Amino acid sequence: MTVEPQDLTPADARPPMIDPFGRAVTYLRVSVTDRCDFRCVYCMSEHMTFLPKPEILSLEELDQVCSAFIAKGVRKLRLTGGEPLVRRDVMTLIHNLGRHLDTGALEELTLTTNGSQLSRHADDLHAAGVRRINVSLDTMDEAKFARITRWGRLPQVLDGINAATRAGLKVKINTVALKNENADEIPSIIEWAHGEGHDITLIETMPLGDIDGDRTNQYLPLSQVRGDLEARWTLTDIPERTGGPARYMKIAETGGKLGLITPLTHNFCESCNRVRLTCTGTLFMCLGQEDAADLRHALRADPSGKMLENAIDEAIGRKPKGHDFVIDREHLGPAVGRHMSVTGG
Repeated sequence: MTVEPQDLTPADARPPMIDPFGRAVTYLRVSVTDRCDFRCVYCMSEHMTFLPKPEILSLEELDQVCSAFIAKGVRKLRLTGGEPLVRRDVMTLIHNLGRHLDTGALEELTLTTNGSQLSRHADDLHAAGVRRINVSLDTMDEAKFARITRWGRLPQVLDGINAATRAGLKVKINTVALKNENADEIPSIIEWAHGEGHDITLIETMPLGDIDGDRTNQYLPLSQVRGDLEARWTLTDIPERTGGPARYMKIAETGGKLGLITPLTHNFCESCNRVRLTCTGTLFMCLGQEDAADLRHALRADPSGKMLENAIDEAIGRKPKGHDFVIDREHLGPAVGRHMSVTGG
């Protein structure tokens, strides 16, 4: 199916969608592919089976769904994967979505990446209107990086981060806290990031998908990490929000900003403003729940877009109050069966 890109103006944008708990849904995260060139130990099994092409939304279809959400009040759009930059011709989609920045209907277009493809795409991302990106980086040790990502190379990612900075993109580092992998390295990663002018966010590992391992061997509570950091540095909470779930603080000694995403030790559900669209057109109203809406059928069954609009409204009306994430010795399996790469990181 081919659709013409739809232009929206601020006047066309409607009031934000409101969920059953009074939260405005203004943030859409879109997985443009379930594929990735890494196999991170907390995200994927080493031997993944990926989705067949007919199940994947075309770039034109992704544009149409994103535009429908923007028309309904979404103001921030983040592209994820898998690794979004491994999808063929993905820059065409990003450039097309940039038109909503030009009209003012969209406030921000950004993406989360593992950094492996940034050297090739950084300048083009800036030209498309992207100004800020998140780069996943869990260690500065080459051997450890190869072990955590299974297939990744640290120098390639560092080159990509440098290319992004040269292109004028603001880089935020995302680091998953892993008890037996990088716990002792977290202070030095923070010092490196702040020394390079990058903000950094630490993330608790989440119980999504079969990863060929015991999650209790990975899980590191960020309450414990913060306590360790406070014994070393002066941390001051700040009210800043960037649209996502992180809570931020300043570190006096490094001069930089640190975010914490704590879905287990301190969940962020009370202020949740986001929904997630998979590359198959499945909308998850909560990362930690299985309930979902099939937007692909609505999109393909009705070229007018009315069925899609109704399906989005119905789904937002089912957005739950919160997730049910648990990691302990009694909950060794994933809380949710799908991998993070399917839903979008």
